[in-house]
Amino acid sequence: MEFSDVEPDDSCTCGGCTDRHRTRPRAVRSPRHRPLRARQAAVLLAAVGGVLGGPAASLAAAAPRTDSSPLIPDSPQGEVAGPYGADARDRASIAARPATTRAEILRRAQSWVDQKVPYSMARYWSDGYRQDCSGFVSMAWGLGSSQTTWTLPDFADRITKDDLQPGDALIYNNPKDPEGGSHTVLFGGWVDAARTRYTALEQTRPGTTKRSTPYAYWSNASGYLPYRYKGLSQPMPAPDDPDAFPGADKFGPGKVNAYVTRLGKMLVERGGGRFYEEGPSPDWGEADRKATEAFQLAQGWRGAEADGYPGRDTWDYLVHHKGKDIPPATAPAPTTPAPGTPQPPPPAQAPAFPGADRFGPGRVNDDVLLLGRQLVAKGFGAAYREGPSRDWGEADRLNVAAFQRAQGWSGAEADGYPGPHTWRLLFS
Repeated sequence: MEFSDVEPDDSCTCGGCTDRHRTRPRAVRSPRHRPLRARQAAVLLAAVGGVLGGPAASLAAAAPRTDSSPLIPDSPQGEVAGPYGADARDRASIAARPATTRAEILRRAQSWVDQKVPYSMARYWSDGYRQDCSGFVSMAWGLGSSQTTWTLPDFADRITKDDLQPGDALIYNNPKDPEGGSHTVLFGGWVDAARTRYTALEQTRPGTTKRSTPYAYWSNASGYLPYRYKGLSQPMPAPDDPDAFPGADKFGPGKVNAYVTRLGKMLVERGGGRFYEEGPSPDWGEADRKATEAFQLAQGWRGAEADGYPGRDTWDYLVHHKGKDIPPATAPAPTTPAPGTPQPPPPAQAPAFPGADRFGPGRVNDDVLLLGRQLVAKGFGAAYREGPSRDWGEADRLNVAAFQRAQGWSGAEADGYPGPHTWRLLFS
């Protein structure tokens, strides 16, 4: 008969229980979890059933398994709690976010790996943190309280796969099973250059482990999201290398900076010129996204790795001229007309674009006059009061802007100053 899985009551002073108290692992049970846990009850029922026979034995046989498979982590979690289970539901503690470093995060996490802290959603280790997956990350980040996978994001910023650094976390929340179906692990670094596997430090049964893990996890991989703790006191320093990736926050709708211009120029050099109507500019636009996506697809990347937003790998490939260029757009093969079919006259040749420096305030030349006359011929001369002239004026800009907006352009692409594409369409 085996009863070793049932903890003795603290009030018992018999010799056997006293010895058990002395040899108990260094862990603290929360006062809120004094009743026997489900697994302890199942063991007790099995023991009683073995002696007496009858219903107890069948109840024990029907108890759920508690062993785990790497494909389905058996890691239910407790509620938000302070050290050793004290009430910590007050979210005011979130604002504190104690400062820490990546080295400290990994040192604390490794200490649990070295001690093989046993998994439990109801017990607290000697440092005061709950012994489940979210308690482990809370301990590593030094939060001062045991959070859950649902509250840990309150202490962190969402990042991308390309931005992952040791000490960051991957969090999966399952709304269908918030307590038992969610999980979190610490990111310990990439295992391979292709970034398909990484070192995961995690709290799961039977205890804290450190192992090579497929990205993003063994199961539910698409649901794991990367996060970075907001309280890092030593964030990644600004790179001295001018070619270093500037960060994902430099790109996307509303972003205006020199990195967007550089990205566009690199994409044009790699075959993405057809996506730009006016050429790269500091303003992020749909042309930048489409050209970036085309470059990513040319490398064989798919899904989230080809979303049109540059990450560390995309930038590295462009800066160092690695990988494949964007293939040219496929055009339909020309057809040969039947003999005797009348041929259309060749299209009129548009005058060559004279250059952007020929237009704008203070410019006086024949190109300004030619532009104005063509705008009137195309039906976009409403802003002129006396007709086009060789002197650039606000009426020229307003008419050009009206023509550009008629092409469906907006923002910097409809600023009223002609570029090569505006010129070509205007004279076609």
